[in-house]
Amino acid sequence: MSKERTLSIIKPDATRRNLTGKINALLEEAGLRIVAQKRIRLTPEQAKAFYIVHKDRPFYHELVSFMVSGPVVVQVLEGENAVAKNRDVMGATDPAKAEPHTIRAQFAENIEANSVHGSDSLENAAGEIRFFFSEAEIVP
Repeated sequence: MSKERTLSIIKPDATRRNLTGKINALLEEAGLRIVAQKRIRLTPEQAKAFYIVHKDRPFYHELVSFMVSGPVVVQVLEGENAVAKNRDVMGATDPAKAEPHTIRAQFAENIEANSVHGSDSLENAAGEIRFFFSEAEIVP
């Protein structure tokens, strides 16, 4: 097992319902440590750039609109196998298919407003973390 870092975003549907603390508690209970965190409001340009990998998908414009609809909490999580562990804690993208104890099963409103984003690989985690944080902002 190796200590890793991954990016987590608490999305506008969850921040609107004041779920940041509950979501963070589930992440920490799973053994992940929050080593950087900030509440921001994404601009359309930032959201488009962050989700550029989806630009040719039919949901891209709706995703960008959703992500700029309210504040988000971006954070760096650290721990043993952090990428996989965070994805386990988040649950399936479709909350109807998520395990009952996961964030999405408990808090997601639907497949689009699914409360959280998490990096899907170490390589993507590194780039996503750099997108939002300088090294000086990450405090292990």
